[in-house]
Amino acid sequence: MGGVAGGLVTQCRGVWKAGPWSGDTSALPERLIGEVLDRASGPSPGATFSSGWCISPIFQQATTSALVVQIKDSDRTDDQIRKTAELFAGMLGQAMNGSQQARRIDQLSAVLSAAAQWQQLDDVEALLAKIADTATRLLGCERASIFLWDRRRSKLVGRPALGIEDKFLEVADDAGVVGEVLRSGEAKIWNAGSDDESRVNRRVDKTLAFQTRSLVAVPMSRSQDMLRREELIGVFEAINRVDDDFDDSDAALLADLATHAAVAIESLQTRRRLVESRDRLVDDAASSTPLIGSHASIEAVRRSASKVAKTDLTVLVLGKNGTGKEVLARNIHYESDRRSGPFVAVNCAALVETLLESELFGHEKGAFTDAHQTRVGKFEMATGGTLFLDEVGDMSPGGQAKLLRVLEEKVVVRVGGSQTIPVDVRVIAATNQPLEDLIAERRFREDLFFRLNVVSLTLPPLRDRGDDVLLLADHFLEKFCYQIGRQVPKWSPAAESTLQNHMWPGNIRELRNTIERVCYLTSEDLIESEDLGIAGTANNRLGGTVRIDMPIELSESTRLFQVSHIERAIESSGGNMTEAASRLGLHRSNLYRKMRQLGMQTSGE
Repeated sequence: MGGVAGGLVTQCRGVWKAGPWSGDTSALPERLIGEVLDRASGPSPGATFSSGWCISPIFQQATTSALVVQIKDSDRTDDQIRKTAELFAGMLGQAMNGSQQARRIDQLSAVLSAAAQWQQLDDVEALLAKIADTATRLLGCERASIFLWDRRRSKLVGRPALGIEDKFLEVADDAGVVGEVLRSGEAKIWNAGSDDESRVNRRVDKTLAFQTRSLVAVPMSRSQDMLRREELIGVFEAINRVDDDFDDSDAALLADLATHAAVAIESLQTRRRLVESRDRLVDDAASSTPLIGSHASIEAVRRSASKVAKTDLTVLVLGKNGTGKEVLARNIHYESDRRSGPFVAVNCAALVETLLESELFGHEKGAFTDAHQTRVGKFEMATGGTLFLDEVGDMSPGGQAKLLRVLEEKVVVRVGGSQTIPVDVRVIAATNQPLEDLIAERRFREDLFFRLNVVSLTLPPLRDRGDDVLLLADHFLEKFCYQIGRQVPKWSPAAESTLQNHMWPGNIRELRNTIERVCYLTSEDLIESEDLGIAGTANNRLGGTVRIDMPIELSESTRLFQVSHIERAIESSGGNMTEAASRLGLHRSNLYRKMRQLGMQTSGE
């Protein structure tokens, strides 16, 4: 006998299942039904089928649908047709389950691809706009907003609110569906006609002349634990799905986006905070070593330093001991594009030859007796920044050869190693010695001199800088008084005269030490001449003498006399050190040695 039977296949939005399943009704193409019918062994060749979507009285929930498959066959009994329909329903459910899984995989791939692009953005507003745009595209909705939680003001600030020109969308953190999400830490869905109308904040719609028909919102958290309120950073909301209502699958997709969005937002905010902290530290470091002075010679040096700072040229700084060569090197560094990189200073004169190469270029484990582990050298430490080589004239011949190679090839080889290590370093060298004389004595490589002396800057001695003495004295006075927490005292006229007329053989370093001593050992509001503790009678700037009425030791008096006598001999010889040494009855090398003992400049400038 003939018959007609219907196989009922239920569908609830979510994850597809065999037999009864759930998922998107639009994922049921005619092609898929045809493929299942071809595989089904139930119907006879003359069988026909009809299918259509309808709402079964048994499944009246808004998110539930049913597929009725009707099979007609006059050659089969009702029982045979029913079994065929059940078989078809099961096979169709399995096919739909595979189709939904493939769709889910495509969605996750799109989320991961978008998240990778988000990590490359450095601007907060651009990042938020990109995230919201991705959400509208993947969910097929009209608008999306990322609500960041302003805990202090109890507000949720939508950044951006797509579709709202030049505005931020700000709502109370307990209002509407987004407020529900923030309180519960769970995803929430609202669809017009099937949910409580009061859940939607219509005041926002009225303000924006917009009609919300459906929305889905999920929490954004620093961690996977969405229920920890202290971890929540906001809410991700999508509004008005174009072709249907929002469902659980949309909430799952938006939750995936929210997870990656929270990571990208937190990562960018952390990077921005680190950059801001770095910039503040760099600015503080730059302001702590100013090149103070208004004398014409210092202004000329400052102008030249500013020009060369914008380049990567090697700089050679000349000047007597204590004239501020390292301060000038730091100023060049902090005015350059390398200011955010390290500034590494090395005193070549303080290291013996065996340690100098290890200090500059590093060493491998076991390279020598005490090399218990591999050590990175100063060149590697200064990569991306500036390496300051002070007293470069005292570098060993072997160190000079390796330094020349680094400057030319931009690579270092650690002591005991063979591998070349690329370095990106700007070198500033300094010396108080006459490198030309050292070259003549074969104590310094001429090729290294020319490589270092690309740009030469010379700092004058303090006694030749006029009123800069008082500027520097005021600077050090304020600095040390701030450190010890005392009110800044004033200079008496006699004290100012003493500061200006002293020869300052130790230059700025001697002045600094003098002011530091005054700050700690005096307590009066006015600093007198005798408080300075500058002993002896010294030549003033005009070539005369000034008497300082205070006790003086014989050794200091002798030193000052020798300094003055040597300087006059050099001046009368026109700066020719060989002739000056002859006038003093000394060999030139002995004259240099004596000058260094007295704390004098030996560069022969």
